[in-house]
Amino acid sequence: MSGTTQGGVDTSFVTVVPDTFTLVDYDAGEIAAVAARVWQEIGLPAGGLLRIEVDESTPLGRAWVISTDPTVLGVESGALEHNHHPRQFDATTAAQLFGRLLLRLRDRTDPAFGDPPGDDDLPLPLSAAWDAYAMGRIQRLGYDSQRQRRLYQFRVRHGFHDAADAAFDRLWTAESLTWADILALSAGAQGTDAASTGD
Repeated sequence: MSGTTQGGVDTSFVTVVPDTFTLVDYDAGEIAAVAARVWQEIGLPAGGLLRIEVDESTPLGRAWVISTDPTVLGVESGALEHNHHPRQFDATTAAQLFGRLLLRLRDRTDPAFGDPPGDDDLPLPLSAAWDAYAMGRIQRLGYDSQRQRRLYQFRVRHGFHDAADAAFDRLWTAESLTWADILALSAGAQGTDAASTGD
């Protein structure tokens, strides 16, 4: 599905696959509008193209960046589902998801950020650390960020202690970090060496 405008948002650069859902009650135009709004608000290029491939055959909630050029996101349908209404799309949840993935994309395409591994190769502590950095920025754009949930996830991966909480706060409030910064903060939260954390 390629759109033009939806709710006053230009969605002409967004393609959602499939364009008609049969197993979940989702609307491709609504998904495109949420993604387009987030894309624009986080400052990704106006001339870019975005493709969102939704697997509606699974209620699971995995989501990842398939490609950065062109930008392709893979999303299992559960990642877009309302917590209390099965098979119903939730725009708030979708905005959080697209914000997290697209900020990772923006980081990846910034030469100054560094060279993180692909999503499938990210160790879980580093994924949690990068998520904290992304979701803090999403919160400052005015979106619901579920800070306490992210803090808990970070603690699970790094430990329930003051060093982990301090690292999380630094990630959450930061405006501009590099991959090396994220490595160092994650390692410090675990009491390990940054180089070994990035292996």
